[in-house]
Amino acid sequence: MAQEPPFSPTVALLTLSRTWDAALADALKPLGLSTRKYGLLGHIRGTPGISFSELARRSRITVQSAHSTVAAFAAAGLVEDATAHAGAASRLRVTDAGERLLAEAAEVVAALDARFAAVHPGLLDALRAEMQAMVRGATFS
Repeated sequence: MAQEPPFSPTVALLTLSRTWDAALADALKPLGLSTRKYGLLGHIRGTPGISFSELARRSRITVQSAHSTVAAFAAAGLVEDATAHAGAASRLRVTDAGERLLAEAAEVVAALDARFAAVHPGLLDALRAEMQAMVRGATFS
């Protein structure tokens, strides 16, 4: 008879995260977004004028990847770069079309949150409380 391994909060949270990330990815796909693209667009909206370097740092991707993704956003009319001239630091901002897409994505996230809350209300309350404690204590990096 196999012995059950000890409970690991790290493994449990990673498993839960991957399950929820897959659900979010599936839900965002019809909007033409991935989880990463949704995050990037949110960072640009949250910090108008953000540089490519800072966007890459916050998203934990390379500057080259940030440039590629932002170029695709710009081609789709979701982001514009208010750089005055070549060689100047970029000043990215979300367009009205980008705002509409983010609003649609927020509805998708809210629907997922509601679905998960209905199935796991105690878990969500515990996660919310722990995240609030972490933010207050700045115990994560």
